[in-house]
Amino acid sequence: TSGLSLYQYRTCPFCIKVRRMLKRNSIQINIINVKDNQKFKNELKFKGGKLKVPCLKIQKKIGMSSWLYESNDIIKYIEKKIKLLKGNEN
Repeated sequence: TSGLSLYQYRTCPFCIKVRRMLKRNSIQINIINVKDNQKFKNELKFKGGKLKVPCLKIQKKIGMSSWLYESNDIIKYIEKKIKLLKGNEN
């Protein structure tokens, strides 16, 4: 889960949904509160393409990243990544 950052608002119900899934599965990723931080708002808008939360920033290579919106899509992505990681442990 390194290289993952969740851009969110603390009280957004869709953000809470993603955070609850992370907590249930004991997954720790970088959580970025966008609400009162202009730097992160700009990053989300200009690099991610939308000023919308939740958004998962997926760091692929240095300077290369993709941005995933929609809580259900974020949850599916993280769950798939976890299954792959657990499969590699065996």
